[in-house]
Amino acid sequence: MTPIVYDYAGILLPKGTPAAVRQTGLGQADLRGLTPRLLAARQEVLEDLMLLERGGPIPKEKQPLDAAFFDLPERLLDQDRPLLNAILATGNRLAAQCDRVVVLGIGGSYMGTRALFEALCHPYHNELPRPARRRRPRIYFEGNNVDNDAAAGLLDLLAGDQRWAIVVISKSGGTLETAAALRIFLTALHKACGRSDARLRQRIVPVTGQSGHLRNLAEALGCPTIFPIPEGVGGRFSVLSAVGLLPAAVLGLDVVELLEGAAAMNKRFRTQPPGKNPVLDYAGVSHLMEVRGATIRVLATWGKQLETVGLWYDQLLSESLGKNGRGATPITVVNTRDLHSRGQQHQQGRRDKLITNLYAEQPGRRPIRLPRLKGDADGLNELAGTALPEILAAARQGTDQAYAADSRHTTAIRLPRLDAASLGQLFQMFMLATVVEGRLIGTNPYGQPGVQAYKRNMDAVLHGRG
Repeated sequence: MTPIVYDYAGILLPKGTPAAVRQTGLGQADLRGLTPRLLAARQEVLEDLMLLERGGPIPKEKQPLDAAFFDLPERLLDQDRPLLNAILATGNRLAAQCDRVVVLGIGGSYMGTRALFEALCHPYHNELPRPARRRRPRIYFEGNNVDNDAAAGLLDLLAGDQRWAIVVISKSGGTLETAAALRIFLTALHKACGRSDARLRQRIVPVTGQSGHLRNLAEALGCPTIFPIPEGVGGRFSVLSAVGLLPAAVLGLDVVELLEGAAAMNKRFRTQPPGKNPVLDYAGVSHLMEVRGATIRVLATWGKQLETVGLWYDQLLSESLGKNGRGATPITVVNTRDLHSRGQQHQQGRRDKLITNLYAEQPGRRPIRLPRLKGDADGLNELAGTALPEILAAARQGTDQAYAADSRHTTAIRLPRLDAASLGQLFQMFMLATVVEGRLIGTNPYGQPGVQAYKRNMDAVLHGRG
């Protein structure tokens, strides 16, 4: 497996850099000075996992402790392999039975799945005829908002189609957006199944916790297959559980390779020192730059297929570290598209941003080359034969050079290619780095108390109490 690379050389400043410029980058001494704290944070993350495994009481200051995501890839590849096999079998069954699958979930219950779908499937997967989709279903996402017209539009699309299914994802089942959508789409699916309860049970697969409203509903319906969201795994850390793996299996993605990539990142995190450890290096650089005023973290994805990976990371960072009046603000951009909307601000606006380029070194499809046109009226014949990936790489290099010339230094995460192994490494790197940074600054990276407040208030309004 080719490892992904976190390259922060662009942000390192040479000795003798003027004081006015030093604020915009880091010196090797800065990173060396942080090493003891980074190693202590790594040790705390490892001890958190052991604390969960022992099954004893969790200290109050550690609650909630959702550290079980860490070794989930290894467990699914080894002792929990029967569960993984069941996920793969169910995904293949739904793919054989259905031409459309609706994924109901919100936040971490769907964002990782959407990232996998858009990064690894054909960019126009849902528009292709079934043979061109390798006989895999079209996939749609709902229950992630309360948008009447969007839900109505999807119901219009499904009307008259009897070959569709629901994958509903909610750990508690108490999130109103997903629960309301389930009622609506469950009613439509029952009609599509000819009012047959037996057929309906085969067309809905819940992914949920061991207790809660969704578990109760699934058991009341008699669903033969219910996949667990493991205890100690929070929603935004659940992409490598059945939450993300079941829809990935429906789509025919390489789930085993995805988990192997994550396991490889775990090994690097456990064993490699700062300077060679992408998790510790990313957490360290991000923290040091935030201390220096870079409170906005721009993930600049080069290519449209990685945009939803960035949006998944936005949620991960925001809900994990945006607490107690602290936490950087994450922003995802797609370049070169967003150079024409945000590029001006990044180039000459406030110096409050850490820009990390995220890109795959090899395209997933055969490169398209510019053809030669008779007459050269558009003046591009000089570039005839140049491939689009070459143009994108030139744009990235030119942008970095322009930023560096104004002392706006960038870092990069390089994927060898856009495949399941690379995505597994990247997901695990981001999740571990977020937890490490939380431990580094004394913020519990688990739980989202602010989100719970809006849920309580919404419930009170709906029931006439607010």
